[in-house]
Amino acid sequence: MPADTARAFWIASPGRGEIRAEPLPPPGEGELLVQALFSGISRGTEALVFQGRVPPSEYERMRAPFQAGHWPGAVKYGYASVGRVQQGPPEWRDRVVFVLYPHQTHYIVSAGAAHLVPDDVPPERAVLAANLETAINGVWDADIHPGDRVTVVGAGTIGCLVARLAGQIPGCDVELVDVNPQRADLARALGVAFAAPDTARANADVVMHTSGSASGLDLALRLAGFEAAVIEMSWYGTQIVPLPLGAAFHARRLTLKSSQVGAVSPAQRPRWDARRRMQLALSLLNDAALDALITAESGFDALPQVMAALAEAPGGTVCHRIRYE
Repeated sequence: MPADTARAFWIASPGRGEIRAEPLPPPGEGELLVQALFSGISRGTEALVFQGRVPPSEYERMRAPFQAGHWPGAVKYGYASVGRVQQGPPEWRDRVVFVLYPHQTHYIVSAGAAHLVPDDVPPERAVLAANLETAINGVWDADIHPGDRVTVVGAGTIGCLVARLAGQIPGCDVELVDVNPQRADLARALGVAFAAPDTARANADVVMHTSGSASGLDLALRLAGFEAAVIEMSWYGTQIVPLPLGAAFHARRLTLKSSQVGAVSPAQRPRWDARRRMQLALSLLNDAALDALITAESGFDALPQVMAALAEAPGGTVCHRIRYE
């Protein structure tokens, strides 16, 4: 492949991906040429995008920072790339960076769009940075206090990261709930308790919902204690989700609150911006326990098949990492 050409993964049409060659201009002043090392698949969101399940009302809000193309047509989508700087200002050369960029072998970005990966964080683990940033925002939105009983419904990547963060707050008793009993080993690696939906404890002080399913949200509402908050971190795309608001929802004075990474949590917003939040996420990746979340890896050329498989049967993999030669 010539030096002025990159290869990128595109969603050509709903349910069909392909690898495309595209021009790669030389970097300008203040820009970086990055060679990808690894990227991560944000399984829940990317599966919905791959299947064409983005509502027209969200076409603009759901755009990734470096997305190319437009819904409902072909799009290049993704936001978890780790690479090495090949060209750019001297202080950036040969440094490992995290960029909110789609799955692509090489790319040009401004230095301001790149985040240095700390030396004590392996590039392989740094693909979790965007998901960890989301988890941090969720924990902020939940306003978890020391000693709280915290239940996390859904042991995907976001749920596991939320559980890890909450479990490190002094005195917090964290239970991770999932329909897959094999996630018990993952919970153990993260230092939190595990339960199946039918054995999960009730009367939680805070419930974080990350399963992306209506049944998971129903369970989250049932597990919340009196005047507790349920933090909804799932995104459903075009799916309409029924809510059991006629049972004990009002009698127990529950709060259902959305959390989304696109805006910094209101409690932190006066002093924090997205860049500071991302720097925090990268620093918190100095945690070997998080390697347990990477449950599969494939080469870049396999991405069309990998995305199709994840979209059809998403339950088996937690975080799927893409490796670039």
